[in-house]
Amino acid sequence: MNHPSPPPAPTPALVPAPRHAVPAAPTRTPVLDPHTTIEEPCGTTAVANWLRGTLGAALGLPLSPHTPGSPARTRVRLTLAPDLAGELGGPEGYRIGTTPHSVILTAAAEPGLFHAAQTLRQLLGPEAFRRAPVTARRHWPVPAVTLEDGPRFRWRGLMLDVARHFMPKDGVLRYVDLMAAHKLNVLHLHLTDDQGWRIEIRRHPRLTEVGSWRTRTKFGHRASPLWEDKPHGGFYTRDDIREIVAYAAARHIAVVPEIDIPGHSQAAIAAYPELGSTDVVDTSSLTVWDDWGISPNVLAPTDTVLRFYEEVFEEVLELFPPDAVPYSGFSRFVHIGGDECPKDQWRRSPAAQARIRERGLDGEDGLQAWFVRHFDDWLAARGRRLIGWDEILEGGLAPGAAVSSWRGYEGGVAAARAGHDVVMCPEQQVYLDHRQDPGPDEPVPIGFVRTLEDVYRFAPVPPELTPDQARHVLGAQANVWTEVMEDQGRVDYQAFPRLAAFAEALWSPLPPPAERDFADFDARMTTHYARLDALGVAYRPPQGPHPWQRRPGVEGRPR
Repeated sequence: MNHPSPPPAPTPALVPAPRHAVPAAPTRTPVLDPHTTIEEPCGTTAVANWLRGTLGAALGLPLSPHTPGSPARTRVRLTLAPDLAGELGGPEGYRIGTTPHSVILTAAAEPGLFHAAQTLRQLLGPEAFRRAPVTARRHWPVPAVTLEDGPRFRWRGLMLDVARHFMPKDGVLRYVDLMAAHKLNVLHLHLTDDQGWRIEIRRHPRLTEVGSWRTRTKFGHRASPLWEDKPHGGFYTRDDIREIVAYAAARHIAVVPEIDIPGHSQAAIAAYPELGSTDVVDTSSLTVWDDWGISPNVLAPTDTVLRFYEEVFEEVLELFPPDAVPYSGFSRFVHIGGDECPKDQWRRSPAAQARIRERGLDGEDGLQAWFVRHFDDWLAARGRRLIGWDEILEGGLAPGAAVSSWRGYEGGVAAARAGHDVVMCPEQQVYLDHRQDPGPDEPVPIGFVRTLEDVYRFAPVPPELTPDQARHVLGAQANVWTEVMEDQGRVDYQAFPRLAAFAEALWSPLPPPAERDFADFDARMTTHYARLDALGVAYRPPQGPHPWQRRPGVEGRPR
């Protein structure tokens, strides 16, 4: 009598969803146990070491290298197959297959193999996301599945604002791991602003000696009457930056530094008063700004300022090598801000007006465009690519420059039509500092209501672009501005779970926004919340904030 085959197991609750996953029904699923080995041919050692150090540590398994004659009943086989690049969708694509005695991870290049390892971690359950075993269990079945996967967009980013509230180095490294777990691949570090300078520049030590600390901090939106009356600050040493870049690169994440010019610069002017418009302002009395909003104190358009920032960027280029993550080319980018630059001081400054006449510029707006274009040319001459907020489009850009479109989609559409690459990060859709619910319990409510479902339905490519223009959309990033996020727990609350929805919107081959199956995503998140719990992420629960996550009586700015 023939017995029917057991039914296939349900498709695993993976986030982001893979391109193609088919549950299998073998006679026996592979099981990882203390004898399991890793078969690691040349070029796969880094991924094998990550599996041992992360997955093995969580499950209590040594995952030793495979050797002939090993007693292993199950092998994890790592395979690099460059000839499959086209079939798998490039260097980040991968395939996972299982047999009764093996788990086979295949990719055309190391980034894809690393993504496959992250997916294997999800297949093994929430316990695989801890740092040490929480059970005596030593046998871990791997769901039998055939899975092919790869990203929809190349640039899948997160912008962390470490200038408004400093995030210590270990917190940044933790976010690198959280990004890797969600297959994000660009960390945009907002390192300087009016409220703090966060990167050591050896040639100009006062940038951190003075510019990295403020005496007090506004608690809540700038309309709030509350203050935290204690110093706040910190900065990353040169070795801290090298460590962050290397740690991210090992996880195939490019780190893009942002040094703001010519606006958002009061911390730098407080450290070096000659950088400001000294002919109209007593810059010697300025301090690092303790309020939110847009400071009127901006850089003077002088040769002295240009030389100063060239020296700053020389050190930045040294610390952020262009080949840190070579497959994407995103390590070549340097972000210069370029947004929200008030022009009042330039209008009153004889030196600024003289520069406008000397260069034949179109007023103060032309002066800002000249400032940006100077560093566009300077970076291009050194093999780098400038990227800035969409205000940098005003006045024209060099062909290699790219645009972060934050004031809606319009700047990105204009940039793509002009032949510039674009990273979409429209405020109305993917600013994760914006509130997640209209309810009264949301802590310090800022901006628009953007629910988990809203972020899941985000589409990086506007429909008005032609196919040729759409190719300039590299991808998108979620922005986390930290004015009202005083610590890691607040950053976690604003970022998660929405960052998981954002990751799927960028990675997975989803249909148009209105046709997306949010109910399916929401169901998979039930499993994913347990992974976030294991990782120690203080996310916003689906039913609303915990009592300790609220900030009653602290004013925000809801829209």
